[in-house]
Amino acid sequence: MLARWPIRLKLLVGLGLLVLVVTILAGSGLYATYSYRDLVKSLSWRVNELPVAADLSRRVSDLRLTLGELHALRDRYSSSLSEDDRDRLLSQIWDVRQQFALQLKQTEATLDDYRTLLKHKRRTESQIADNQRERVTVGKIEAALLRVHDANRDEQWIGDAGRGNQLDAELEHLQMLSGELPSHLHNKLAGFAVEVRSQYRTLIVGTWITSITAGLLFALFVRLSWRWILHPLRVIIHGSRRVAGGEFGHRIRLDTDDEMAELAEALNDMTARFRNIRDDLDAQVRERTKQVVRNEQLASVGFLAAGVAHEINNPLASIAMCAESLESRVGELLDGRQPDGKPPEEHDDRHEVIRNYLRMVQDEAFRCKEITEKLLDFSRIGQTQRQHTELRELVRGVVDMVGHLGKYQGRQIEFDGDEPVVAAVNAQEIKQVVLNLLTNALDSLEVGGTVWIELGKRDGMAQLTLSDNGCGMEPDVLEHVFEPFFTRRRADQGTGLGLSITYRIIADHGGTIRADSAGLGEGATFRVRLPLAAVEKNVKRGGRAA
Repeated sequence: MLARWPIRLKLLVGLGLLVLVVTILAGSGLYATYSYRDLVKSLSWRVNELPVAADLSRRVSDLRLTLGELHALRDRYSSSLSEDDRDRLLSQIWDVRQQFALQLKQTEATLDDYRTLLKHKRRTESQIADNQRERVTVGKIEAALLRVHDANRDEQWIGDAGRGNQLDAELEHLQMLSGELPSHLHNKLAGFAVEVRSQYRTLIVGTWITSITAGLLFALFVRLSWRWILHPLRVIIHGSRRVAGGEFGHRIRLDTDDEMAELAEALNDMTARFRNIRDDLDAQVRERTKQVVRNEQLASVGFLAAGVAHEINNPLASIAMCAESLESRVGELLDGRQPDGKPPEEHDDRHEVIRNYLRMVQDEAFRCKEITEKLLDFSRIGQTQRQHTELRELVRGVVDMVGHLGKYQGRQIEFDGDEPVVAAVNAQEIKQVVLNLLTNALDSLEVGGTVWIELGKRDGMAQLTLSDNGCGMEPDVLEHVFEPFFTRRRADQGTGLGLSITYRIIADHGGTIRADSAGLGEGATFRVRLPLAAVEKNVKRGGRAA
């Protein structure tokens, strides 16, 4: 069911998991940090109490010392003294009493400062921040100070030993209370580790739990990201690379039902359409190639016809001459005339002459017929199916046909093909190949040049080699020699399609063609390799299979 979620929802789920992981880690870290900060602040605030508590205890001690001094003066005042000594002692008692009152006010002011510190405490969960005991002690100190203050207002306590002892007891109690204030904090600090042990243990356990939970959530996030996003993307990329490598039959398969699956289906549809377009283009290219080959054949036929017409004129002239002579001879025989004056027994010689003329007419007529048959045979469209063909006879037929052309008189063609070589080919297309290569070689020759043709078997392949000692080719020409419309001839002597069509025909037959040349003036060599026929038999001479 999760695989059917839209990719946006999957991304939101992954983002939510990631945010949850970050929140848990950040929350636990912030909680620990703030707890530590509160503890530090609580300790800092509580430590600030110690100087004030010590100052309060010191002032209470000063009060007791002053009170003790008053007691000593009171005892001297009660003894027998002169009037002047009494007055002087009374003045001292008054000064000490004023000092006592001032110290009492200072003690109250210090207690107010301590009370202010207690009031401004920040409420935290830390046990060390609890100052309830200090507040109770401050309340007791306030009550004791109030009693001391009330007793100090009555001036009769100086002469009353009982009231003096009571005031002394209050001050002693006050000093004891002031000494308790720092003891509360000392006690808390002493037992602080024990008190917060459960707290920091809980914090440690909670931190581990949150860390493990965050790790598990992150692992879940990684797993879902791989399953929902990364793995489908990897499958799509791998499939796209296979299609780009030429495997147009490959289809991308995803078990999800989201946008990734839609993208994979779109790529599959695009690949199928591209494959159909490619197949259609290949069919069109093959059809156009056949048309171009046909056009090239027709052009070659026209080229051959121009030369063959000149060659046919010679036997036709002989036929005409023989026919005229035969006509006169036959007329003489029919009229019974003897223009030569020879005796009748010599008439058989004229019969022999007539038979010779008739034989010459026959020979020359068959010669014309043979030339025209070769021309017509070359102009026919090749068989739609390839058949076992004896290449030796096929090449020899093309050589004989081109050898009649007066254009190439003075140029030699040497053919070396002793063993039969049978290949499953389209005979007319291979004739086109041999004709293109042979005429190109002859065109590159000067008068007296030679073209060597060798046919044989090499490494399980039929190999046809055409070499010449003509003009040769430069490296840049060799690089582009098989490209369409590339030619080094003059504009009226070629279209540049012959070798490109030759290359395509050889490639369609599963063979290879290679051109080599050492440079200008060094001639050129073309090597054609074709697969041999599996069974070399039932081959008809003349280039067509039986």
